[in-house]
Amino acid sequence: MTDAAVIDPHAEIERLRAEVEALRLRAEAAEAAADHDVLTPALNRRGFVAVLERTMAYCKRYEATAVLLYLDLDGFKGVNDSLGHAAGDAALVHVANLLLANSRAADAVGRMGGDEFALLMLNAGLDEGRDKAAKLNAALAEGFDWNGTRAPLGGSFGVRAWVDHEDAEVWLAEADAAMWVRKRGR
Repeated sequence: MTDAAVIDPHAEIERLRAEVEALRLRAEAAEAAADHDVLTPALNRRGFVAVLERTMAYCKRYEATAVLLYLDLDGFKGVNDSLGHAAGDAALVHVANLLLANSRAADAVGRMGGDEFALLMLNAGLDEGRDKAAKLNAALAEGFDWNGTRAPLGGSFGVRAWVDHEDAEVWLAEADAAMWVRKRGR
């Protein structure tokens, strides 16, 4: 056997440790990416539903309150049609940032798909949810700047308090239905 064929066992162990650590970091990054929206800084639907499920368990165990706001942007197609899809993407990022900036650390923001978002507020009831929806709607109405053009935004919110829901999808569907009632009422 030549010296080139002899492997230092300590060096090999260190190499393997480094490789395992690199794989662990890649797995963590992939798991985080699986729960976050690819365009905005919000959670995606999968990640948001996971937070809803944990929140429901917390509320049940500690008799806490929570409220869910479901937002559908009004006139979003007009932004895409008049200013282009890049402006539409920028509008979605703007809305996600707006929701995140107006939420607490215990809250969660998710993009449910397309131009629909959800905000989960822990330790808040129906009145706080309605107040938050009104404030967010006013902030949305200010629009956003796109290449020097002020683009209008608006939204319809559905608000549903947690009332011993057992299924996160049912709670989401109720908030979505409440949003459609408001949207049709306009």
